[in-house]
Amino acid sequence: MFVEPHIGREEGGKGKGWIELICGSMFSGKTEELIRRLNRALIAKQKIEIFKPKLDTRYDESEVVSHNKTKIRSTPVDFAEDILLFSGNSEVVGIDEAQFFDAEIVNVVNTLADQGKRVIIAGLDMDFSGKAFGSMPELMAIAEYVTKVHAICVKCGGIASYSYRLSEEKQKVMLGEKDKYEPRCRKCFNAP
Repeated sequence: MFVEPHIGREEGGKGKGWIELICGSMFSGKTEELIRRLNRALIAKQKIEIFKPKLDTRYDESEVVSHNKTKIRSTPVDFAEDILLFSGNSEVVGIDEAQFFDAEIVNVVNTLADQGKRVIIAGLDMDFSGKAFGSMPELMAIAEYVTKVHAICVKCGGIASYSYRLSEEKQKVMLGEKDKYEPRCRKCFNAP
């Protein structure tokens, strides 16, 4: 389990900035872990702001909601740069579904961390075809802390790292739940 390296404030009230990234397949607990870390920041009486892409309306139009129905308020935004506009005087910034943001997300999270903010990002590391998803590789490269979480393969019960799409649709972004995706291990993902 991830334990925050330093959640306090430095002298003068400003914190040291850094980037934490939580990645993995669908149903691996990425959003659940993001919400857990953000709730711990709230317990520490830190000012937080949370963002998600406006296109993600699966469970709620504005709240970040995990598959287990754990939720936290958020601000839906169209573009990564909008996060800079709305982050204000927050100490901690949470970003869910980072793979859906435009490439500017990398500069945005760097800017936030350089401002002394703790930035916690969650997102899919691979798309349905097993390829790197969006800006996630760049975000992993610049993050001080990377946590890869895993699901359980629905076929064999092994450790799942892949999000298998159940339909034949080929577009990269297709929102869905267990009706459209299932977690699979490498062997079951590649099986004919």
